[in-house]
Formats: sequence, structure tokens, C-alpha cells
Amino acid sequence: MKRLILPSTLWLCLAALLLLSSHAQAQQDLPDFTQLVEEAAPGVVNISTSRVVQSPSGPSLHGFDQEVPEIFRHFFGDRFPTPPGSGAPGRGQERQSLGSGFVISEDGYIMTNAHVVAEADEILVRLNDRRELEATVVGSDVQTDVAVLKIDAEDLPTLSLGDSDVLKVGEWVAAIGSPFGFDHSVTAGIVSAINRTLPRDAYVPFIQTDVAINPGNSGGPLFNLAGEVVGINSQIFTRSGGFMGVSFAIPINVAMDVAEQLREGGRVDRGWLGVMIQPVSRDLAESFGMEQASGALIADLDPEGPAANGGLQAGDIILEVNGEEVERSSTLPRLIGRTSPGSEVTLTLLRDGEQMTEEVELGHWPDSETRVAENEADNQARLGIVVDELDEAMRERLDISGGVLVRQVESQSAAAQAGIRSGDILVSLDNRSVSSAQELREVAEELPGDRAVPVRLYRDGRSLFVALRLGSD
Repeated sequence: MKRLILPSTLWLCLAALLLLSSHAQAQQDLPDFTQLVEEAAPGVVNISTSRVVQSPSGPSLHGFDQEVPEIFRHFFGDRFPTPPGSGAPGRGQERQSLGSGFVISEDGYIMTNAHVVAEADEILVRLNDRRELEATVVGSDVQTDVAVLKIDAEDLPTLSLGDSDVLKVGEWVAAIGSPFGFDHSVTAGIVSAINRTLPRDAYVPFIQTDVAINPGNSGGPLFNLAGEVVGINSQIFTRSGGFMGVSFAIPINVAMDVAEQLREGGRVDRGWLGVMIQPVSRDLAESFGMEQASGALIADLDPEGPAANGGLQAGDIILEVNGEEVERSSTLPRLIGRTSPGSEVTLTLLRDGEQMTEEVELGHWPDSETRVAENEADNQARLGIVVDELDEAMRERLDISGGVLVRQVESQSAAAQAGIRSGDILVSLDNRSVSSAQELREVAEELPGDRAVPVRLYRDGRSLFVALRLGSD
């Protein structure tokens, strides 16, 4: 039997063909986003906002006595002071920010993030055809970070909406937005996790991805491979100020529910239970006779709230809402908040080691004005903010010893003019440490009205100071 001996050059050719074949197969296995981008890009918009703030008076801050290079302002924004000589003391200075959005109706309704348009004096929307149109805010919901804008235009290209409830971990997704102002930039990745709860956002079951998201992407759409919008890009986790591989998007099902309410009434009505809850740790679960740590432990109740009227008690552990499991305490606000006020919910509780059910009619979530009037212990009317106290778990996670969480900031308030935002942790006021709402109120009552005072904040993993000035009482 004779063996066929091939020349070495022929072996090399065969190897090359096999390599090319495997490379072609690998390319076929990777997703192709070209058609998605061609069809979806016209419906994505760039959003620029501007607002007028009071420029500081007196000596320059942080030791800067010359103009800060523009490149630093590009990346770090208003954390640097306005250079001396750029305007007279007290004169309004324009500050600009960039974001993204997408068209949800042919007659000019646009979806974006609430923080993109927060406190804006002017909003400009740049369309794919390069038109720039002024937009008005139809409604904005801080709790979910969703806002709806309206521009005067017709026959606009719209995007197809998908079903975020069917997303799976590992699924390919893509984002189109304007990072750092570069219009219609496309990035892609996979879904890293679903139903992710973030410390300061109890009402949104976030989609976590590894899609590259940077400043300016906020408010832009997240697409599945079918070219359908499945989320709104909202936040990133970062230690550097830029993308680090962890991004979060608001599920489109959540966003559209909010958008419909904003378009109909300009606000969002949420169910309200009237309880203060805390996580169930392993030790607490053992002390309550539970096999595993789950549910939301009621630490306190509003004496006139729906829970108290429905027979709930401090020490009850809420295990289910209408048959849906409360896996952890952060799940409860989401389940209650998405239920219409006035609806009756069935709560499965653990009380004194026994399971039981209670029927509770939910109330309306109090707005900031109502809360200021009804519950001064949790709010600071003089500053114009609504605060929540931090539990020990959150303080340990953030590695801070005190502070209170700023939940809402009233527009045109002293806090808003100082640049304090919802989600900030207020650590000190006028160089006095703050560890509770009561302490904050006591310090605020003593603040002078004739000069600015320093406020130390903890924001996005870093500490910064802002100057707050109250009007004369």
C-alpha cells in the first residue's frame, strides 16, 4: 500500500484554508449591528441643556488663581470654580450639559433621563437631520429617572419598543448615544444581570450590561438584536469618572409605564404603604425562626398610613405582595410603587413565627410639598430638600460614618442653586457633621442668611464641597 506524501507547501495551503474557514465561521457567530444602526439611528437624538447659576463672589476657591484649562471642565464639569474675571460677582453664568434621548411618537414626544434635563432653563434637541428644536418638559419622575420632552415637529422617525421582561443574561445588546457630545456613537455588549437593585434607586429593577456608557450617553436607548428598545441607559459604576465595564439601564417596560402617566397627567402616582423597612440579615432571620434571610422587616410605621390602618405592626416581615415574593427589602418599594393608589394588596406576613395575610388599601405616595408639611423630621423646608436617613449597612458599603441621603431637591431652592442633587449624601453643613435628619434640621435653623456656608457631599464615590447661600429670612 502506497502512502500519498504531499509537499510541505500544500500542507501550508490546507492549513491556511482551515484557518480562514474557522475565522469565517467565528465571524458568522458574532452579531452584526449594521442594519440595526441604519434603521434605529434616525430616531436617536442629542439633548443639550443650559441653566444659569450664580457665580461665586470673593476670592477664588481651591487655590486656583488662573483659568482652569477647558479639558478639565470637559471631564469634571462644574466641580472647578468659575475663573476670576469671567464675570462680575453674582452675575449669572451659563452651564451646559449633554445627554441623549429617543423619539417615541411621530408628533414629537421624546424619552430621556430626568437627570439630563433637571433644573434646565433651556433644552435643545438635535435630530438626526441636524435640525435643532427647543423642547419643553412634559413631565419628569426623579424616582425612576425618566423624563418626557415635547418638540414642535411632525412625521418623526420612531423606534420600535421591545419587552424588557423577556431579556436574558448573556443576550447581546447595543447602545446609541452621544458620549462626550459625539453624536450617534454605537457601543455593544451583553446583558450582565437583570433586576439589579441599586442603593439609591428602590423603584427600578435595572438591567446591568457591559456596554460602554460614558457621560452624554444618559437617556439614550439600549437595543436588543431585533432593533427594539429594551432600556434607557441611565447610570454607570465608576471609580474614575468614566466607563469601567458596569452600566445600568432602566427597563423599557418600567419607563413606558412612567411615560404614559407623565403624558397624561404630568406626574406619576405610586402606591404608598407607609412603612419604614430594613433588610433581614441572617442573624435576624434566625432570631425570627426563619430558615433563610428574605423579606422586608417593618421597623416603624406611619401611624396614619395605610399599613397601620390595615393592621400591620412593627416587627412584621413582609414575605409576599399579591403572591409575588419579596426576595429582599429593596424589592418591596418596587412592588408597592408600581401598584396604583387605592388598590387593595394582599400581603403575606411573618408575625410571631407564624405566616398570615392582611389586606391593605394603598394610599398615594406623598409629594415633596406634602411631606414637608406633614413630616418635618424627614425634610428640610428651609433648604428645599427631602432627606432619608442612612442605615448602617449603607454607611458601611459607602465607607462613611455619617450623613443623610438627599432624596429630592425642590427647583429654585437654595439647595438646587448650590448644585445639590437627588442621590447626594450630605455629610456636613457649615462645617458641622450631620448624621440624621434631626441634626440637619437643627444645623439648618441656625444658618445665617447673609453669607454662603460650605456643604460637604458624597457623590459617585467621591467627596466634594459646594457653597450654599440662604436668602435673608
